[in-house]
Amino acid sequence: MGRGAECGRPSTGAREHQPLSPALPPRDLRGYSEYRGEGVRKSRIAFLLPLLLAVVCFAQTKPATKPTGFARWENDIKKLEAKDNGHPPQHVVLFTGSSTVVKWNTLADDFKGVPVLNRAFGGSQIFEVTHFADRIIFPYNPQMVVLRCGSNDINAKKSPQRVFNDYKDFVAKIRSKFPDVPIVFTSIAPAPVRWSQRFDDRKVNDLIKQYTQETPGLKYVETYDITVTPDDHPREGLFVKDRLHPNAEGYRLLAERIRPVLPTP
Repeated sequence: MGRGAECGRPSTGAREHQPLSPALPPRDLRGYSEYRGEGVRKSRIAFLLPLLLAVVCFAQTKPATKPTGFARWENDIKKLEAKDNGHPPQHVVLFTGSSTVVKWNTLADDFKGVPVLNRAFGGSQIFEVTHFADRIIFPYNPQMVVLRCGSNDINAKKSPQRVFNDYKDFVAKIRSKFPDVPIVFTSIAPAPVRWSQRFDDRKVNDLIKQYTQETPGLKYVETYDITVTPDDHPREGLFVKDRLHPNAEGYRLLAERIRPVLPTP
């Protein structure tokens, strides 16, 4: 029996316990650890890659920051230029300024026989109209320039003196190109939605009125009282729903004030 066992025959006694899986030598354990670590890294990459792609896509599709300064008006100015089709009309009575002029859809009918041209852009302040004068005024060789602007300036917290200085800069810019062309300022008329600024509106008007009286070639049209009652209340019935822009009756009254200073048809 002893010899059989020595010769390699199976023993009939208790069997040896066999491990569930063979033990790996130290070198194999290191390989397994490296393999497992590589798998974790690949899993992390697979998880993070879609997130990274999402961030890149969001960055590419995020709306561009809105332009500021004069650049924010570039599209408006280009639209005005496009109306000319490369042939700007000449010797016009050019109206410019802010949204009250932009929305004046009956301008030609209100001044029949007068070659009026509307080159205003909404939301503008006087200094911005001055900046773009070489593109929205100069090309037309106007026989007269009519400016209605200033309310947005006061609403932007500018002092009346600063708005007045901006107007003088506007006059200087026009004079640099057209020394003899009449310039008309239609005074600021308080709007109900900006009623609290009416006293500053009046100060601007007074400064410009006095400057007009002292300066040849300038004209001043008083419109302040159109929108104010004798007891200092807003005339709500002259405005559209936004309480900022005139309605048809408001424009009719405005045209009545301006008509006498325009060239005779």
